[in-house]
Amino acid sequence: MQDRVPAEIRLSQNRQVLRLVYASQTYELAAEYLRVFSPSAEVRGHGAGQEILQTGKRDVTIAGLSQVGNYALRIVFSDGHDTGLYDWDYLYDLAMWQAEHWADYEQQLLLAGASREPG
Repeated sequence: MQDRVPAEIRLSQNRQVLRLVYASQTYELAAEYLRVFSPSAEVRGHGAGQEILQTGKRDVTIAGLSQVGNYALRIVFSDGHDTGLYDWDYLYDLAMWQAEHWADYEQQLLLAGASREPG
């Protein structure tokens, strides 16, 4: 578990990228990516098959960050979304499998005829 806890967390100056520094690797996660994969019930639903496809989030930024205890990060987004705690395991999964998660998301958008563009 300890290897899944970032040694350092940095937010880019433009607030569009969260940098997670681990002992052996650094990952950069876009605000949009983190937003569409929020662990909140608003995004994931309350069970399998209840997920809500997030659209129009291309321009979202990170408005705030705070650590919750020793187990998670709370991210506040510029669109007002602030529910859902990104525990260390979930953040590590998002970092490690970013390309696969993003490809799946883009496929879902395509199938739904939806867009990353706002409005």
